[in-house]
Amino acid sequence: MAGRRGPCYTEDVDLRRIGLHPDFWHPVARSAELAAPGTVPARFAGEPIALVRTESGALFALEDRCAHRQVPLSKGAVSGERLRCGYHGWTYDATGRCVDVPYLAGAAPNGVRAYPCREAYGLVFVFPGDPAKAAGAAFPEVPSFSDPSYKTRALDRLIRCHYSFLHENLLDMNHQFLHRSLMGGIGTALLGRDSGDGWVEARYTFKRTGGKRPWGEKLMIGERDESSQDRDTMTIRTSYPYQTLTFRRAGKAAPALDLWLSYVPQDREQRTNRAFGLMSIRRPALPWLLDLFWPVIARFTDGILDQDRRVVELEQLAWDEQGEDRNQEVFPVILSLRELLARSGTAIPSRSF
Repeated sequence: MAGRRGPCYTEDVDLRRIGLHPDFWHPVARSAELAAPGTVPARFAGEPIALVRTESGALFALEDRCAHRQVPLSKGAVSGERLRCGYHGWTYDATGRCVDVPYLAGAAPNGVRAYPCREAYGLVFVFPGDPAKAAGAAFPEVPSFSDPSYKTRALDRLIRCHYSFLHENLLDMNHQFLHRSLMGGIGTALLGRDSGDGWVEARYTFKRTGGKRPWGEKLMIGERDESSQDRDTMTIRTSYPYQTLTFRRAGKAAPALDLWLSYVPQDREQRTNRAFGLMSIRRPALPWLLDLFWPVIARFTDGILDQDRRVVELEQLAWDEQGEDRNQEVFPVILSLRELLARSGTAIPSRSF
């Protein structure tokens, strides 16, 4: 298609056509969604996954299609430590093997795919790629989640855009003008950037250029002395496929804010993502103050996140209408990020029917 093409565009690679690589641990649901015993449906890039909590509380994940008639196993019933399809009662164990066909005296066909599955940080993770690689794959570390010095809020949103737009939105802190109605005037300064094998990082500091600091920001990170020579620092990193944001007050070693994020494609075309996040805020000298004002912080962060969601969905809409990536990107941080995402991802498979 003819048209103006950004500097990141090449004839054979459009980042918005690159899929998230499945050979990582990806969160697909929150633990609270899955009662014992029970099931819940989940997805990764169009693949339907049935998450199962057994009567003992054990967890496993299966392809969400019965081998018999392809109906969702997540509509079935947990029986002890196994799952029975809700249609004809075919019974599966945690390995995906069909262990019972009631009306054929226990005849067992091959069964369905089982996914390596883990639970941590109030999230259910699966390994949707090559199962032989699961044991050796690094599992995300979120140390602030279990640190009593922090209070953590779980974030969970369905966002209708390619995951790359979400990485770009957070890593490029030059978009603070977007949040002027909630944050007032904020000037952004890039302090430095680095990259390595599988990661890109940017470090920023900020200065107020107009308006008053909102209460939500004060409650999250405390008072700031902008006249000081020391600088508060925000470090944002994409460590493929995850993203983190750490805010440190000037002269402080422990972060005031620690954010971990993962964007998990839901549809086969990867145009809709479920964004999971863990936002940890350090407790003040009077720890109960954070609990008291938690609803104010939640409303403030929800407002910021909603503005980000709306703008990245508009970016996706532009791509859909134009049929290609025409972004005129000039920020070196984002150019490095795009290269990382394109290099680390995988081609989105086309349907064969």
